[in-house]
Parts: sequence; structure tokens; C-alpha cells
Amino acid sequence: MTPTLVRQHLPHAGATPRVDLRARARDWSEIQERMLVPLYEAVYERLDVDGGTRMLGLGCGSGLALLMAASRGASVTGVDSGSPERLDLARQRLLPEAWDTRARADARIVEGAPREARDPAAGFTLVTAFEPIGCLAGDAEGLGELLAEATPLAERGAAVVLAGWGPPERCATTSVLRVATKLADPLRSAGSWRPALRDDLEEVAQRAGLRPDGSGRVACPFGYAGIDSAVRGLLSTGLFDAAIAATDQEQVDKELAEALHPHRRQDGTVWMPNVFRYLIARTP
Repeated sequence: MTPTLVRQHLPHAGATPRVDLRARARDWSEIQERMLVPLYEAVYERLDVDGGTRMLGLGCGSGLALLMAASRGASVTGVDSGSPERLDLARQRLLPEAWDTRARADARIVEGAPREARDPAAGFTLVTAFEPIGCLAGDAEGLGELLAEATPLAERGAAVVLAGWGPPERCATTSVLRVATKLADPLRSAGSWRPALRDDLEEVAQRAGLRPDGSGRVACPFGYAGIDSAVRGLLSTGLFDAAIAATDQEQVDKELAEALHPHRRQDGTVWMPNVFRYLIARTP
């Protein structure tokens, strides 16, 4: 199973949907965030993340990817500007006073822009942007802006990891995400779903002045206990906010549940195979 999808992206037009942000953050951390665990594990294994790694996690959310790196001995810093509620959960997981025995004294959680996460003692050896692009209109541009601020904080030759959705035909969740675009029309120009393109990650890296140094694909199935759990998990990503603003919560819940029905198994669980890509690049 896997962790995080995407940070909350509210529509630029129409009314902002009213949601319980704390409940949404809990749904994210308890249901959806785990969906990308295979991606994190594959990257950490390939890059030999260990006690000598100083990692900066962009868009860290509620911190599962940071926790996994810290459990391998890495010194971790997470930064996010999207959801204070998710960051509260990250602090509970990672800071020394947290209940989790794997918390690290040198872990840091920063709310704001990447430049605010600068470590005066040393540069980062690894920068991760695990929030997959190739899902929302404009998400590649947003990632480029984050990298422009973050890469100067890294050592020369440091690894920078970008992640993205795989080909739509290999992602069962694609058919469900299309509900967001259908319902969000005419708001689809901002914050709406769009299909992943083959060279999304390479183009972002090139614009950021990074040198590609390998890539891979990882199977990340989305599995849920039932339709209700799946609806809550997917809504927690923020991908359906534009649709809620254009219609209403009840209609989005109904159509999302209908789109999930073909993926419901006999035991009531929901299972959607997906493939995600990652690109490893190096700072100049």
C-alpha cells in the first residue's frame, strides 16, 4: 500500500467548499497517505538512505515519508505550506515529544516556503518531492517553483527525487479522477484533473537546471476497506474540491461512489492497481 497523493488545491473560481480540515487531515493520514509507501521504499532503497542522509521533504504533509526515512537513520526536515492540520500530525509523528519511539531529535517540521527550511549547519544531500504530478492542471509549474527555492539548499550533486502518475492506461484510479473534471466544468481550467504525460518529470527537472540520473516505475495499488473509506480517502487529497465548489458535496460523494463501484471486490474492499514514476536528478 502507499502514502500521499497531492496537497490540497482549492479552485481559483467559484465558492471554496466548506470542509472540516482536521477531519480531512485525519482521513489523509489514516487512509490515503499510506498508498505511496512502495514508492518511498523503492526510492530509499535505491539511494541507500541511511544515517548519513540529510533529507528535505517538499510538500511533506503529515510526514509518513519523513518518518520512513528517519527510521533508516536519516536526518529529516519537512516543509509544507498547504495544510497546517497535516503538519500538526507530522509533528506528532516526528518531533522528540511525540509518542512515536522512532522520533528523531534532529527532525524538523517547517510551515512555509522551502527557503525557510535552510539548515545553517550543512546542505541537504537529498531533496524529495513525492507529491505526484501529472494529475492537476498546473501541478508541474508549481513543482518547478518549489524546486527553484529548494535546490540552492542542497549540496552540489545532491539527489533530487520527483514523482508522478504513470500512464493513464496503467492507473485504474484514472477513471475515478475523471469524475473531478466532469463535475468541475466550467471550472476545469484551474485545479482540474489532467492525464499524465510521458516526459512530465524530465521537463520539470530540465527547467530547474537538474541533471537526470535514473528513473523507475513502482506499482502503488490503492486499496480501501470499502466504498466509504475510498470516498473519504480520495476526497482528502483535495482533487475534488473544484467539483464540490461547482456542484455540492452530496453529488460529488454520489458520483465518486458510482465510479468506484467497478473496483469493488466480492468482500466489499476496493482495489485499484496503479503505477507511479520517479525521476532521480542531481543538482549542478
